[in-house]
Amino acid sequence: HVQLVESGGGSVQAGGSLRLSCSSGGYNFASACMGWFRQVPKKEREGIGAIDESGTTTYTESMKGRFTISKDNAVNTLYLQIDSLKPEDTARYYCAFQVNFIADPLSAKEYPFWGQGTQVTVS
Repeated sequence: HVQLVESGGGSVQAGGSLRLSCSSGGYNFASACMGWFRQVPKKEREGIGAIDESGTTTYTESMKGRFTISKDNAVNTLYLQIDSLKPEDTARYYCAFQVNFIADPLSAKEYPFWGQGTQVTVS
């Protein structure tokens, strides 16, 4: 069982930046596909982007430009840099983990392991 822990959320003013982190209990990120998602109440979880074993990233079209995903395999940590924050970015942000083949890395259904999320509030 993979345990993921997100951190770095908070309350920020519009135009600011945040870097979210996602760490595991020692599970090897180098061999996994990792994704970032966000969710607001009463709406479906929305894919932001993902990074595969080789470090190749893919993003939902609407997320390109302000969101940057990276990872550090040495410390098993995934990152999400969010720049030029907007009030509509207010959501709970989740990381997700999959070691098997993923057909659609931007689909929440592809990931069996999730963190508890970290709240981002932009005003």
